[in-house]
Amino acid sequence: MAVDGITFNVEKGEVLGFLGPNGAGKSTTMRMVTGYFQPTAGTISVGGVDMLEKPEIAKRALGYLPENAPLYSDMSVVGFLGFCAEMRGLYGSARSKAIDKALETCFLEPVRNQSVDTLSKGYRHRTCLAQSIIHDPEVLILDEPTDGLDPNQKHEVRNLIKRMGQNKAIVFSTHILEEVEAVCSRAIIIDHGKVVADGTPDSLKTRAPGADAVRVTVRGFAGSGVRAELEKLAGVDKVEAAVMDELGFSGRVFPSRKAKPEDLVREIGTLLAAKSWSRGAAP
Repeated sequence: MAVDGITFNVEKGEVLGFLGPNGAGKSTTMRMVTGYFQPTAGTISVGGVDMLEKPEIAKRALGYLPENAPLYSDMSVVGFLGFCAEMRGLYGSARSKAIDKALETCFLEPVRNQSVDTLSKGYRHRTCLAQSIIHDPEVLILDEPTDGLDPNQKHEVRNLIKRMGQNKAIVFSTHILEEVEAVCSRAIIIDHGKVVADGTPDSLKTRAPGADAVRVTVRGFAGSGVRAELEKLAGVDKVEAAVMDELGFSGRVFPSRKAKPEDLVREIGTLLAAKSWSRGAAP
């Protein structure tokens, strides 16, 4: 069973992160919400309209960026968006305004007249995102919207989602906790088709033991000595060793209540540099 009794609501002004490992049921759920897949049981309501009974009406309120979104490679960017606008019932000046707004919102102006098959992966992804918002929908369903983007592009798309989330209901799937923290007001974690957690990113982090721990590996020095030095640091609550012998140390360093993980990383980095230890430290 791909999806097993999932229930959730998303309100206007809310950005919901749909988090889970590959194969958890994220894409299947989103395809059902958008009417692409028909569920074998249950109900789906978009903007108060039943997706199963009145799909055409419900879909008018939806924008959808599917996983591996398809494009017509022989079209220009502006031509493709114009085609999508017409499918959404926009013609004349309304069509032109919608295209211009989507191009501006998704930072596509430099390539507006470029053929899709000549675009970089980042621009192709942004073009797919632009089609999902061309009709200014109330609800956005985004399946891994930053997949394959470089760090700068990820940052742009995350900021865009956060801005749009002020007046839309947005659901986007990811398996990257960093994205949830950066963008979402709420997150749902699913596994094997079931909801296993639902709450704010901060509340979910507190439920995960060791979520703020810093992983440390030191090679070429006695592990007991490394551990003793780590335990002396001001921001440390405890040190948990996975490997500790004469050849080195590997384990987790847990921050105290007042310490932030990023501050602890810097503190550990300073220690490692001062001791000239070959090192690795990451949250």
